[in-house]
Amino acid sequence: MRDRRDKVGSGRYGGGESTPQSFRVRAWVVLGMLALAAVGLLWRAVDLQLMDHAFLARQGDARFSRVAAIAAHRGTITDRYGEPVAVSTPVDSVWANPKELALATDLLPPLAKALKIDKNDLARRVTSNLDREFLYLRRHMQPVDAQKIKALGIPGVYLVREYRRYYPSGEVVGHLLGFTSVDDAGQEGIELAFDHWLAGEDGAKRVIQDRHGRVVQDVESIRPVRPGRDMVLSIDLRIQYLAYRELKAAIREQRAKSGSVIVLDVTTGEVLAMVNQPAYNPNDRDQITARTYRNRAATDILEPGSSIKPFVIAAALASGKYSEQSIVDTSPGYIKVGARVLEDKHNLGRIDLATVLAKSSNVGMTRVALSLEPEQMWSTLTGLGFGQVTTSGYPGESAGLLPHWSHWRPVGISSMSRGYGLSVTPLQLTHAYATVGAGGYSRPVSFLRVDTAPIGERVIDERVARSLVHMLEAVIAPSGTGSLAAIPGYRVAGKTGTAWKANAGGYSTDRYMAVFGGVAPASQPRLAAVVIVDEPGAGKYYGGDVAAPVFARVVGGALRLLAVAPDAAIGAPGEGDDEGSGMPTPSRRQVALR
Repeated sequence: MRDRRDKVGSGRYGGGESTPQSFRVRAWVVLGMLALAAVGLLWRAVDLQLMDHAFLARQGDARFSRVAAIAAHRGTITDRYGEPVAVSTPVDSVWANPKELALATDLLPPLAKALKIDKNDLARRVTSNLDREFLYLRRHMQPVDAQKIKALGIPGVYLVREYRRYYPSGEVVGHLLGFTSVDDAGQEGIELAFDHWLAGEDGAKRVIQDRHGRVVQDVESIRPVRPGRDMVLSIDLRIQYLAYRELKAAIREQRAKSGSVIVLDVTTGEVLAMVNQPAYNPNDRDQITARTYRNRAATDILEPGSSIKPFVIAAALASGKYSEQSIVDTSPGYIKVGARVLEDKHNLGRIDLATVLAKSSNVGMTRVALSLEPEQMWSTLTGLGFGQVTTSGYPGESAGLLPHWSHWRPVGISSMSRGYGLSVTPLQLTHAYATVGAGGYSRPVSFLRVDTAPIGERVIDERVARSLVHMLEAVIAPSGTGSLAAIPGYRVAGKTGTAWKANAGGYSTDRYMAVFGGVAPASQPRLAAVVIVDEPGAGKYYGGDVAAPVFARVVGGALRLLAVAPDAAIGAPGEGDDEGSGMPTPSRRQVALR
């Protein structure tokens, strides 16, 4: 028994004999591999911590460090008295990382509801942009609404602060100011013309974010934000509202297609008001279409009709051949130029230049124009700004059309003396009246407030300008064509115009452009204004009947707002004769158009 126990105790796992050689080899191999792994890990740790520290820093930054943009707000635009007409308000835009948001598809329905968009459209946008890391979900939300979306805690959905343009006066200043894009860049009007001034420069800073995209620490400023500069316009918002109201009422009353009103300060060249109808609200992007936002007062051209006649008379006075007392024989009431016969409504006989303007005699104007050297007439019209853009810098402003005098023929000269064969913008026409009102000085047109009135450039003699203003007062007399432009307490000088509108093959006999332009007070002009009413359809179409009353209400109200002292005794305006501004009687229309 003892010998058997000894054998058992001395077996394979007994303590009396050494471990087999194969076991020891395997053990050493395992230990060696573990040692090598430990050494490798230790070396990698040393390498990352000491040799390749920048790699870890980059990886950490990639996950938690971000460069955040600091939005710069656009400069505020005010009227000349500091009343805001365009401001930038803070808004939040919602964006997403499609890769992250795609992992939470069950949260898309509540997100779509909060964004007020279709959930299927949202899902389609997210899944079709999985290769991107940035996708706008909705731009320019009110901050309080955007915070509700942030409170949902949806992964991959973030907010970014931006600014949106807001126009407190809406459509009253819409055409003048223009509008900005969704990225707050100027697109039309003043916003475009002075975009370099109004636009700010976004800043940038480095921040640390948590895994939810929330900023937990500002690290450094990379680029300081530069806000846009504020701008003070020449516009008087009170006069702008007045012009807007009166023009809108006239367009509605006359059932007209469109219209424009411009008011300039004669002493400075500043634009105090510029309105158009139909209008649009720049706050409503659904209304922003090319058809609605075009500023007709600066971009559209028209044949001015008889409203051009004062400037032809100015050329006659400047030539030395005529004076205020000169007599023109209009007998027998018509004149033939080439193959065309031009008529007055009545045979006015021998009349002075003031009566030629007051009665808007086509015969008288033709005789005067044909007696002048073409170069003299062209030089005067060019000096007054026709055929060239003004100095306003307004985007899209048209230069109009004034053919060079070397191409003029008698028929063309006759047509131009009546406002046909040349084209002007309402802004050009207003500037020309302002130049006459300023005693012959052409001052730059400005949409910015002018602190010191510019001297301007003399383009016609002061004597000529003063004589012309005096003669234009006869147009507003009870017997003149513009009697409805009279303003109680003020002397007014102006001219009516009624032009047929061109169509294919000639001129329409039932579509008109009604115009009135003038200055007030005539003794020392302060304001110049032009009123355009396009295609009035309520029965009246003469400039004296349609545009002149608008002039009286706008300019009369503006003079009182500016506290301009009256220069005449208060009296009721008289009833004048029908206008003869290039408009023959119905039975003779075709004769005049031959």
